[in-house]
Amino acid sequence: MNNDKTEPEKFQHNPFTQTFFHGTKADLKIGDYISPGYQCNYMENRKLNHIYVASTLTAAIWGAELAIGDAPQRIYLVEPTGEIENDPNVTDKKFPGNPTMPYRSTQPFKIIGEVKTWQPHSSEEIKAMKNGLRNLREQGIDLIID
Repeated sequence: MNNDKTEPEKFQHNPFTQTFFHGTKADLKIGDYISPGYQCNYMENRKLNHIYVASTLTAAIWGAELAIGDAPQRIYLVEPTGEIENDPNVTDKKFPGNPTMPYRSTQPFKIIGEVKTWQPHSSEEIKAMKNGLRNLREQGIDLIID
């Protein structure tokens, strides 16, 4: 704990801090950093200026299941290296408040663990979600505010 009140406290991971998850198909290792500027998990030919994470495992599971590609689905535990903000793509737009607890940052997130066991959605649920996303794309409203 920082007892010097003249300096702001910095984020340090401990068992009592906020947990963040990142669902993807990228094969990464503990200690790696997830940084902005790489291919978006959900849109082809789109690089993003932010890294997107969630504080709910359910949202991270959707992230892993909906990511483009044939690689295995992965969910990483990550910690921010800089400031984070609410994800404007979801917060107050699709859901009032921040119930799914999605966040983003222009700074990297450090991988501190991997969730190896989790309950996937059913193939019917995934198909319905993908159909819904396809319908949004066809309507021209699948934009990511980045």
